[in-house]
Amino acid sequence: MDWFRSLLFVPGNREDMLAKAATLQADALVPDMEDSVPEKEKEHARQVVRQAVKSLAQKGQTVIPRINALDTGLAKDDLSAVVSPEVYGVTVGKVGSAWDVQEVSRILDGLERQAGMTIGHTRLIPWLESARGIVNAYQIAVASPRVVAVAFGAEDFTNDMGVQRSEDGREVAYPRAAVAVAARAAGVLAFDTPYVNFRDKEGLEREIRSVVPLGFRGKFAIHPGQLDTINNLFSPSPQEIEYARRVIAAFEEAESRGSGATSLDGKMIDVPVVKRARNLLALADSMSRRRA
Repeated sequence: MDWFRSLLFVPGNREDMLAKAATLQADALVPDMEDSVPEKEKEHARQVVRQAVKSLAQKGQTVIPRINALDTGLAKDDLSAVVSPEVYGVTVGKVGSAWDVQEVSRILDGLERQAGMTIGHTRLIPWLESARGIVNAYQIAVASPRVVAVAFGAEDFTNDMGVQRSEDGREVAYPRAAVAVAARAAGVLAFDTPYVNFRDKEGLEREIRSVVPLGFRGKFAIHPGQLDTINNLFSPSPQEIEYARRVIAAFEEAESRGSGATSLDGKMIDVPVVKRARNLLALADSMSRRRA
């Protein structure tokens, strides 16, 4: 499985910002044809993104454009503009049901066939950002083998619910957890909503520290200044890696003596604890190989 900590939105109608993005340390770039683009700029953005994705990919960036939702009538043309061997996948706004995913996948099948590509090459990351999307989260996550992750969108979710966003995020506590659990059950990644106060580094840090324990593996960014914080806090720390190694070593020593549990630093070490340690080391290794 590919791992992404940071996914940076770049307005699809801004050639200058897309060109600059080629130098940024995001795990994935998300040229946006949806919310960051005014209605009158949609067609222009589509043409700009069409030209930009290959250039960005050739410069080593993983490119995952965001297309407009199916009910806008723009999605098929958006997909036609970006589907190519250089594009890792697409992220789809305002997905409410498994049917949405299956319909996008059907369109992709035809476009990939026309382009002579392997069917299934283009991955999908649906956005869950409505009450309907949250209720259907697991069905959406398993609707197609193309789905590699699901993303939670707090701004549109609270708009759908008719509630205000708060600093502590209490109004999105349940849907956040629901997205993370559904993603885990489906065997895909969970990505968190952007932190919109992009100049507030401490607020971003607090938010990330609150969602990592829920099972989120990465976060969308709306400003390059957020990337270092996101990358660092979604990566295992050196202390966590060292402790995981000590856990495994202590358990393996206990196993050699015929024991199924032991202790380390006054805490019990048994099979679930060891599994977590091994998963953390696997994640660290995956990230290390990705950066190499």
